[in-house]
Amino acid sequence: MRAGFRTLEHVAPGLGARWADRWWFTLPTSPISDLPSGGAPFEVESEGHTVRGHRWGSGPVIYLVHGWGGNETQLARFVPPLLAAGFSVVTHDAPSHGSSDPGAVAGQGHAVEMGRALDAVAAVHGPAHAVVAHSMGGLATGLALQYGWLGTERLALVAPMVRIGDHLPTLQAGLGFGPRTRERLKQRAYDRVGLAVEEVDLVRIADEIERPDLLVIHDPADRLAKYDSSVELTEAWDGAQLTTIEGLGHHRILRDDAVVRQVVAFVLAGQLDELERSA
Repeated sequence: MRAGFRTLEHVAPGLGARWADRWWFTLPTSPISDLPSGGAPFEVESEGHTVRGHRWGSGPVIYLVHGWGGNETQLARFVPPLLAAGFSVVTHDAPSHGSSDPGAVAGQGHAVEMGRALDAVAAVHGPAHAVVAHSMGGLATGLALQYGWLGTERLALVAPMVRIGDHLPTLQAGLGFGPRTRERLKQRAYDRVGLAVEEVDLVRIADEIERPDLLVIHDPADRLAKYDSSVELTEAWDGAQLTTIEGLGHHRILRDDAVVRQVVAFVLAGQLDELERSA
């Protein structure tokens, strides 16, 4: 495969970019586990695709947003303590994820499509008190805040993918293509999603939105999302909190009791601030 990409780099970089495009946008699969009982199922339409999810409880709305190749069950540990704290919790599967219908291309997806789906869910279930997002769900949330109707007072990012551009060098090294193929791949990505690779970046998005209070939790040894980019994001975001936690990687971090407790405390602190302002 690498030899093929090296050859195409010289004789047909456009074809190499088309092959690389399939690798870049094809979704991995994640196991689907059980959700807490009592969630009311719902369906919304996003760009002609049916997006499915669940809602629990009443009160201020907390959106839980899964990441690349994930599904709504991955954040199930956050649901019971948020319900106990008096919030309503909304989860969903992005297009081509979990139980939702395929998106524009079956088995493939991207952050913009995920962001539009989140925006469609929020249009039905109302303004957010907080959004808790994992991995590329953080980028999807940022895009919904920038281009959609979503607004939130608090944003908790767990092992976030801060910028799509972080992953292009890894893809390039893995497949073995060169700069000519890379530039054509970036153009294909722009044609597909409507944004340049450099624009899908939470640090840049932060300059374009009304910034909510931000908490970032990340493991420096995360092999799928760059910790250094989380450091850069929190340095660029006034008042942001960064919690460095070790030994949990990219996925186990969602099942850690200490992580769940910190996120819930962060969300509750925002609720207490509101009560103080209204008193």
